[in-house]
Amino acid sequence: MSQELMQAAYYEKQGAAKEVIEYQQMPIPQPGAGEVQVKIHASGVNPSDTKSRAGWGGIEKKFERVIPHQDGAGVIESVGEGVDNSRVGERVWIYEGQLGRAFGTGAEYIVIESEKAIKLPDNTSFAEGACLGVPAMTAHRAVFADGDVKGQTILVTGGAGAVGNYAVQWGKYGGATVITTVSTPEKAKIAEAAGADYIINYKTEDVVKRIQEITGRNRGINRIVDVDFSHNLNVADAVLRTNGGIAMYSANPDDAPALPILSLMLRNIVIRTILVYTMPQYAKAAAIKDITTALSLGKLHHNIAQIFPLNELASAHEAQDSGKMIGKAIVEIS
Repeated sequence: MSQELMQAAYYEKQGAAKEVIEYQQMPIPQPGAGEVQVKIHASGVNPSDTKSRAGWGGIEKKFERVIPHQDGAGVIESVGEGVDNSRVGERVWIYEGQLGRAFGTGAEYIVIESEKAIKLPDNTSFAEGACLGVPAMTAHRAVFADGDVKGQTILVTGGAGAVGNYAVQWGKYGGATVITTVSTPEKAKIAEAAGADYIINYKTEDVVKRIQEITGRNRGINRIVDVDFSHNLNVADAVLRTNGGIAMYSANPDDAPALPILSLMLRNIVIRTILVYTMPQYAKAAAIKDITTALSLGKLHHNIAQIFPLNELASAHEAQDSGKMIGKAIVEIS
């Protein structure tokens, strides 16, 4: 009896996207105990996906063949032992699709632990569902890791970026006043659409001065969600209130900033690093709960920059790596 096949994108060596990504039919994977089989309709591209493919920062390929991508969305077609059959036919979004395994969401099917396939509300498209895993969960942790933000003032650096855009939305969702920085008028419009209260163009404005004008010289910022810790450290030191904090989710492997230790210590400033893949399980559960609620209420919006077909997944990686794309690259599969 012949085995059913699916179309997949994959790589067997690290390097430039167009040089290493190939396309081929492979056997459709079958779910094991505790797993679900999902027919993927959309797959999201994240910086961690393209960095892993490129071997950025010395990342080593752990599997002989890799189907990339952590994030995706689709429909459960079958379930393994121990999973309720009622899940068959359920629309879901997926997180950590390729974490610790060879085959991610860059194919027509994936098998994944049942708890990593989250019910997708009917008002959310598959393309939007494929945006959620890495950026929305990272942003949620960065905003709420140190507790409630109601009535606080948050600074989100890079409010038009994938994580930054969700961080602006989570800040507003939590009842905070949100200030964000951008580099172009186009990005300012994206940050405004996300709900930012104040937008500062760091290319043309003095960020510290503008924050002092907005908050009052002696008040400043409670929390910062930061995309470039080394570059923004001086601003953070200048604007953070006593007992404030920085949640940083992106950095270069060679970053080794000189910390203004005394200044930060005298104000009891918390520096928190965020990596979605290793953040505590309770934090992932809290993010999933809020994502589900916010989606159902129509309070979470998604910045999709471009959609590619599966046979152009390499082009989606190039777009992500270009630094020119504003928003999320999505691979539409079926």
